Amino acid sequence: MTANAPVIAQSPPSRSAVGVWLLAVAALIVAMLAVGGLTRLTGSGLSITEWDPVVGAIPPLSHADWQDAFSKYQQIPQYRLENAGMTLDAFKGIFWWEWIHRFLGRLIGFAFFVPFVWFAATGAIVRKDWARMLLLFVLGGLQGFVGWWMVESGLEVRVAVSQYRLAIHLGVAVLLLGAILWVALEYLRPQVHAKATRAAKLAYVFVGFVFVQMFLGALVAGLHAGLVYNTWPLMDGRFVPERPFADGWISFFESPGLAQFDHRMVAYAVAVFAYFFWQWIRVHRASAMARRAADVVLIVTAGQVVLGVVTLLYQVPVALAALHQVVAALLFCAAVWQAYELRYGSPKP
Repeated sequence: MTANAPVIAQSPPSRSAVGVWLLAVAALIVAMLAVGGLTRLTGSGLSITEWDPVVGAIPPLSHADWQDAFSKYQQIPQYRLENAGMTLDAFKGIFWWEWIHRFLGRLIGFAFFVPFVWFAATGAIVRKDWARMLLLFVLGGLQGFVGWWMVESGLEVRVAVSQYRLAIHLGVAVLLLGAILWVALEYLRPQVHAKATRAAKLAYVFVGFVFVQMFLGALVAGLHAGLVYNTWPLMDGRFVPERPFADGWISFFESPGLAQFDHRMVAYAVAVFAYFFWQWIRVHRASAMARRAADVVLIVTAGQVVLGVVTLLYQVPVALAALHQVVAALLFCAAVWQAYELRYGSPKP
């Protein structure tokens, strides 16, 4: 370059670049939900009995390291009562699922924080949004703590984690997913108007319905409730399970049959809501993008209902159950997108 050559200033990354980055982080969270489902379905969640956010990122590298990890697993009830006699090779199989799950958590933290610092330094993320972004990062860290809190519940007495802590762990992950997706949409989709219309309020209700259904799904998973009443539409010839309230109100959270019944009923409510809301949006003055989001919500809802029934009828095979959890996350994302478009998109077709 000569002394008189013009200097071309580089413009800071655009808002759309920030939105794409956040969508990538959301995709990683969906992947982590998928691996988390596989970890649970393969009985791998208790294979790592310690929580070390830094050193724990390195898996066993020698035979002695593997023996040490295996010996720690052999001390917990799950091994003694369910997996006694497990070989080291079999232990490695469940260990890797849990390690990958935790690795994804660390990767998400790295994939969020490092680009955030760069985007903030270059001005793509304005100062007034820094606090909100840091709050998302803290929520992600909280999710790691909740995950270990969940694992702890299965290390002393139980042979599996508490269904309550499992549901809370999933719930925090879904809230983080929704929050990151919403902020991504703010950067990708300009806010045309800010009036909280009736359609937007109904869309928020639908997001809540989907969240509750995912929470109930976690209870079903924690209670292994998908392994009972593997018939549809009735539950072994009954509309409700046998003796649904045998233990009183706590049966809502402790009875596998009642947990499955609740999950079925809310699934029907979500499907009916999605269909009639789709019709309502098409009749009223919704934007083209809002109608497109509603189409996606309806299609994913229908697919999820069918997938749920098939998963139940085949007694929860691993592949179908994991796919069922992923599609649930995608439905939640579609519902958030629909709510955003109805809240901030153009009210005209």
